[in-house]
Amino acid sequence: MRDYKKYKVWELGHKISSMIYKLTSVFPKEEIYSLTSQMRRASYSIPSNIAEGCGRETDQEFKRYLTITRGSATELEYFLFLVKDLGIINQNDFDKVNENVNRVKRCLNNLINKI
Repeated sequence: MRDYKKYKVWELGHKISSMIYKLTSVFPKEEIYSLTSQMRRASYSIPSNIAEGCGRETDQEFKRYLTITRGSATELEYFLFLVKDLGIINQNDFDKVNENVNRVKRCLNNLINKI
């Protein structure tokens, strides 16, 4: 069994999740059950799926969870574009979070290719 805490990609996913929780805490109240909820779910899916994959028996299962994680990161990437275009977040906040999301996607691709 792998220790998820030893993976840099998990650390980055955890950081992104924290960033999203802080960012969405100031979203309009009418978004609490839609964009706020969806963005938070997509963000915490990144480190939680890595952790769950580490608890699986085979490399194939681990790889499957990493692929699911990549999908969550891509979903979060879209939500960032949407909230920026809607004027809910500014360009600076978008750039900071989106840079980390793209970084986690690259790290996931590298790890998936190594397995």
